[in-house]
Amino acid sequence: MRIFILLCGLFSSGLAAAGGLDQLRAFWANTHAAQGAFAQSVVAKSGRKPQQSAGIFMMQRPGKLRWSYEQPYKLLLVADGERLWTYDLDLNQVTVGKIDQALGATPAALLTGEGLDRHFALTEAGTADGLELVDAVPKTADSAFARVRIGLANNLPRLMEVQDNFGQTTTLLFTQFQPNPILPKDAFRFVPPKGADVIGE
Repeated sequence: MRIFILLCGLFSSGLAAAGGLDQLRAFWANTHAAQGAFAQSVVAKSGRKPQQSAGIFMMQRPGKLRWSYEQPYKLLLVADGERLWTYDLDLNQVTVGKIDQALGATPAALLTGEGLDRHFALTEAGTADGLELVDAVPKTADSAFARVRIGLANNLPRLMEVQDNFGQTTTLLFTQFQPNPILPKDAFRFVPPKGADVIGE
């Protein structure tokens, strides 16, 4: 599922000098939930004009995510800890599947999964534009992704760059990232709208 393959609040500036892996592990240790906004850019191997989109998100570990595309189209993804729901508002169509099969070794697992090193081999990747970089390479040979690069500052992810096996690059820029907010109780609950076509379980 391409949409989900993919897939910032500040701490003390004195922590910014920590390496990427240290910052990623600190994020995992200290941030159990988050909310914010993102901008996404998808560039094909051909280099044609990037596809741009933007939206908002909420997450809570383990395995809960609400990812809402607001522009230029409406698409909602909700992972409730057991299932992943994808709702296409234009088509009024819902797709549902088990979360372990949907997330697996995807970029989303780096934010919401149960084990930081479970699906990816993590290595330092230097610095760029004020960010400490970490490369995450899938441990499974049949993964659809070649690499995920995470850019961190002040122990929070600011950037995720996903390179798939077809030469396409998806870049997520977190324009807002608030750690450990108080989230609505029903943030990760999804009920298919009346009349929607439901595909899956």
